[in-house]
Amino acid sequence: MSFIPLAASIDIGTTSTRAILFARDGSEIAKHQIEYTTSASVEKAASSTQKESSPTPVFSAEGVAITAADNLVFEDSKKPSLLFPNPGWVECVPSSILADATQCLGVCMGSLEALNKDAAKPYKVTAIGITNMRETTVVWSKKTGKAYHNGIVWNDTRTSAIVQKKIAETPKDVQEKLRRISGVPISTYFSASKLRWFIDNCDNVKAAYDRADGDLCFGTIDTWLIFQLTKERSHVSDVTNASRTMFMNLDTFNYDKELLDLWDINPKNIVLPKIVSSSEYYGAFKTPNLAAIGHHSDLPKASSTWLDALTDIPICGCLGDQSASLVGQLTLKAGAAKCTYGTGAFLLYNTGPRKLISEHGPVTTLGFWFPELESKEDSQPHYALEGSIAVAGSVVQWLRDNLKMIEKAQDVGPLASQVDNTGGAVFVPAFSGLFAPYWDSEARGTILGLTQYTNACHIARAALEGVCYQTRAILKAMGNDAGANGDFMEDLQSTVSPLSVLAVDGGMSKSDEVMQIQADILGPCVTVKRSPNAECTALGAAIAAGLYKHTVWSSLEDVTSSIVGDGSNNEFKAQLADDKRRAGWTLWEKAVERSRGWLTQD
Repeated sequence: MSFIPLAASIDIGTTSTRAILFARDGSEIAKHQIEYTTSASVEKAASSTQKESSPTPVFSAEGVAITAADNLVFEDSKKPSLLFPNPGWVECVPSSILADATQCLGVCMGSLEALNKDAAKPYKVTAIGITNMRETTVVWSKKTGKAYHNGIVWNDTRTSAIVQKKIAETPKDVQEKLRRISGVPISTYFSASKLRWFIDNCDNVKAAYDRADGDLCFGTIDTWLIFQLTKERSHVSDVTNASRTMFMNLDTFNYDKELLDLWDINPKNIVLPKIVSSSEYYGAFKTPNLAAIGHHSDLPKASSTWLDALTDIPICGCLGDQSASLVGQLTLKAGAAKCTYGTGAFLLYNTGPRKLISEHGPVTTLGFWFPELESKEDSQPHYALEGSIAVAGSVVQWLRDNLKMIEKAQDVGPLASQVDNTGGAVFVPAFSGLFAPYWDSEARGTILGLTQYTNACHIARAALEGVCYQTRAILKAMGNDAGANGDFMEDLQSTVSPLSVLAVDGGMSKSDEVMQIQADILGPCVTVKRSPNAECTALGAAIAAGLYKHTVWSSLEDVTSSIVGDGSNNEFKAQLADDKRRAGWTLWEKAVERSRGWLTQD
């Protein structure tokens, strides 16, 4: 081979977009990131009357302070991509998401051009993968490519009334039947209620829906990007994203009539994307015409020129962000699990080709599907159980911004480690309810066990433990769904366990103190292993793309043997005595019960 093959990854997050070019060993050859400007930050800047001598710090979704650098820039502050038009509403500007993704990819190609000038063997991008925040919903015109409305982001709660009405009018046995078909419950979280809101509340969307002329397109962010970035204008969604819409049947990987009927969606009135695997040919790359879809500015000329080198390169990998993290963490076999600590936390437990419908709280989703692999087992769709924690990194932000306990997010670990325990305090960080395995939207944040002895160190430690205890609760539920009796993490004599290692990534995982707390709470049966690669999500999409036609990797075994870490010790094992761990867990469960149903009217 006369060149070194690279897989390009476009990673669309909740607060930023990045592009990274990966080599076979998982190393980053080029990288560029754009942090979104939000309507809140624009309003804050507009209301400020003081000139600042230095830039205002910006914080990532994990609560980590970030500043502009060669490979990271901030958007034009006058044109925010992330909007908060009403309490509980979160919107994104689809054209801006596309523009940021294209710009990041262009800058990476510019860096590659510079690297190749003096290279004996040049780098060449041979495949492009996409990963994205899931559930976020966009509707647009097939004819013009323009979005009808801003996208509704995954954590938007405007559909609460729609969802509550749907739950009230749907019999429990029907709800359970539909959960077993789709893997997910009726919730504001998934795309179905967001599409229903568009049709019910946006005149232009309703008119296009009623015309039923094949112009109204629906999709999640992956679908929007692939449509705009391919010459074929391919309208597709991979199974990991489609499984988060509540429209897809987990057995057939097709749209299910009962699920569509639940939300009163007529597939003849709207173009739904074709559901495809996570690694196949979706289309040939082309640079999008941003002006044609109403974006406020076009690409810089240099970026447009650099992108010429990608013309006709296949876009051939796609994974929703948490599935991409599962792949990027190399948790590729049944029985492997990962936890990503971001604003919230997301746990995925790989169940392999076996679909498990949880009886204990987690939802069922698709982990990945790489059908072209030669191994029969590896080529089958891989399912996963997923549990979400609403508040993880955001509790650190709360300690910093609301209580002023710390100056920087990374200070929380050292503060918490000044004490060996919480002094009896228990913090349930249910600021917006509890997700899996409790599923209580009426719960609220609670701090119990306070005494005059309690200080800031105890509160900080209790906050971190609150996140780690929820992780334990989800893993316990997943273990039960996988066949374990009782709490497998307390079965110290068993030689067979549904899980022995929890792979971790995300902002909070960077703290040794936090990961040791997590290991202590899980106990000696589970080792916590931090990913050596900080960009697991983007790497997962690159792997999906690079497996297509063996452009970068030939098999999952080739992936795991080729990708190397930094050589550092990233494992954490329990050091806390068993009796103290069990006593802490008992207190946690008692505290959760006290926090539940807080908003319920007696």
